[in-house]
Amino acid sequence: MTQATAKTLPDAPPETRPDAAALRLAGSDATRVREAARAHAREAPGQDPDLPAYDLIELFFFAYRDFVGDPDRILDDYGFGRAHHRVLHFVARNPGLTIAELLEILRITKQSLNRVLKELIEKGFVEARPGTTDRRQRLLFVTEAGGSLALRLSRLQTQRIGRALADIPAEGRSAVADFLLAMIDPGERDAVARRVDGPGEGS
Repeated sequence: MTQATAKTLPDAPPETRPDAAALRLAGSDATRVREAARAHAREAPGQDPDLPAYDLIELFFFAYRDFVGDPDRILDDYGFGRAHHRVLHFVARNPGLTIAELLEILRITKQSLNRVLKELIEKGFVEARPGTTDRRQRLLFVTEAGGSLALRLSRLQTQRIGRALADIPAEGRSAVADFLLAMIDPGERDAVARRVDGPGEGS
């Protein structure tokens, strides 16, 4: 994990830190879950390979459900879904992204991407410009409205990340990024690390 990747994990802003009462209320349950996860990690080397890691699988499910659930409510006002959010995010972060590059990031079919792009372009959130060297190539950019929406959604998700990190010691935050990177297929990790370490724009 590079130093820059670790920096993508934000400090929790003061307004997003949970109050003491909320921490006391959730503390015992959260502590029990953390202890179970640590026990799972300690037992992993000698664990029965046929025994599913139900605790971590379900934690991933619920964390992802709530992480994407915050933007879902805003996207619904525009008639958009999660596929629209992903396209908006990566186009905003990578101005001039090609269709081929976006397909490689999202790993969806060209037909599915074309449908989502068509809606975003027709509603004025994304625009496709011809390439400078190959006029047949389409380069993707967010419009002012698209950049504004992408930034709004990213800030909302950053608030959730900040609240989660508020209860983690500063020295443990890089381990969170290391773990997430390790969850990616080995052959893809370097490319992903380079992409998330990039400065990006728009969000």
